Amino acid sequence: MGTKRPRSNVAAVAGGEQSHPLLFASQPAAGFPAPGDDLVEQPLDLNDLLVEHPTSTFFVRVSGDSMEGVGIFDRDILVVDRSIVPTDGKIVVAAVYGELVVKRLGKYDGKQALLSANDGYAPIVVAESDDVFVWGVVTGSVRFF
Repeated sequence: MGTKRPRSNVAAVAGGEQSHPLLFASQPAAGFPAPGDDLVEQPLDLNDLLVEHPTSTFFVRVSGDSMEGVGIFDRDILVVDRSIVPTDGKIVVAAVYGELVVKRLGKYDGKQALLSANDGYAPIVVAESDDVFVWGVVTGSVRFF
């Protein structure tokens, strides 16, 4: 009897022939209604929109609420670029003792730390001897409603 393989929360950028949704020239108003139109501006490929470095970019699905303060929510899909140098202030995906986390890279009490954007989570202070590795820098997100 076979076992069901769990669905991964990490995926590489897909290549090859794909259909492209259409981008409309009009911009819908988020406040008062604006006249719409049916003029198609150009095909829209989300890879073109979200991915600058295809060979070093991955998508990860968020689990949890530790980054809600910066607009990253449970089940969002993050665009992560491994070619960008992580610096203080950047939102990163890091491996902490083998577990992936999404945090802001920064300082806490003068020490390097991974910081949450939710007061319910303590900073992860990082020492040289810790098994912590910044896996990539978050460059965008996709959210489903």
